[in-house]
Amino acid sequence: MARRWYIVHTYSGFEEQVKASLLERIKNAGQEELFGEVLVPTEQVVEMVKGAKKTSSRKFFPGYILVNVDLNEETWHTVRDTPKVTAFVGNDLHPEPLSDDDAMKIIGRIKDGALKPKPKVSYEEGDTVRVIDGPFANFQGIVDAVYPDKGRVRVMVSIFGRETPVELEFIQVTRG
Repeated sequence: MARRWYIVHTYSGFEEQVKASLLERIKNAGQEELFGEVLVPTEQVVEMVKGAKKTSSRKFFPGYILVNVDLNEETWHTVRDTPKVTAFVGNDLHPEPLSDDDAMKIIGRIKDGALKPKPKVSYEEGDTVRVIDGPFANFQGIVDAVYPDKGRVRVMVSIFGRETPVELEFIQVTRG
């Protein structure tokens, strides 16, 4: 049998710890050739903190990890007996692997998120926002247009009593 991708449910907040424990168990059991990667699905996000851009990691499937494994009884036990693992997703005793398409979508999202960090918050037309960075800091306005591919919004800001469109990056505004 070949290695396939499986989704494993973990205690939320312990994904990295489970990954480290599982990798250690694989090594101790001498099963390195039966396992591929163990991934925590995360993406990089950008936000403004005290006037500076801050990049952090965000899990997009909290409480889950992806395991690439040639699943048999021994490797099943290696995964299931790892502390803080609750189950394989689906049928825990006879788990179904992810389709190659779905696995590639998730892995692609992880890689894209590492290359192009996303804004931590997204906006919709009509949202009330406050500008927190740049020449219009502390102005309030209404989101008039959203350009997700550019990570920008057009905000209608009242300047000297007139509504003026201002284009800003997502991280230059905050809700409210």
